[in-house]
Amino acid sequence: MFKLKKGKTKIEWLPVTTSTAITGGYLVAFSSGYLIAATSSSASSAIAGVLVKTIATTDADYATARKVAVEVPVDKDTVWEADVTSSLATTSPGYFFDLTNGGYVNGATAAATYDVVRCVGYISATKGLFTLNIGTDGIAGKFNSA
Repeated sequence: MFKLKKGKTKIEWLPVTTSTAITGGYLVAFSSGYLIAATSSSASSAIAGVLVKTIATTDADYATARKVAVEVPVDKDTVWEADVTSSLATTSPGYFFDLTNGGYVNGATAAATYDVVRCVGYISATKGLFTLNIGTDGIAGKFNSA
């Protein structure tokens, strides 16, 4: 789950793939013009932001074409607290990471292919502070010492 810690965001209403359950607080990505849950194969350029509210199979509009609220960072320095798998390390700040299929940050730096988030702070082995590396070219001045 991604929780805003500091920085500016805005809410954008974006089209979601119908009949797709997505947990609120997780990153969403565009696929064929519609939102899906971000996965381990989501490129940073496809990430839209953080889904505001869970989309459940029991929702009355679950199978309806609609737009949903997505929290989008306004600047590249917006910081999110996020859950991590694969043991984040005290030396992780500065590194880029990918996601898991469950919506978590994959803490294994060797597995980084898409560089979706950049660690800017260590909280514990299972939680860290991150900026989103989203947009066409990601953030300016990108580095990865892995």
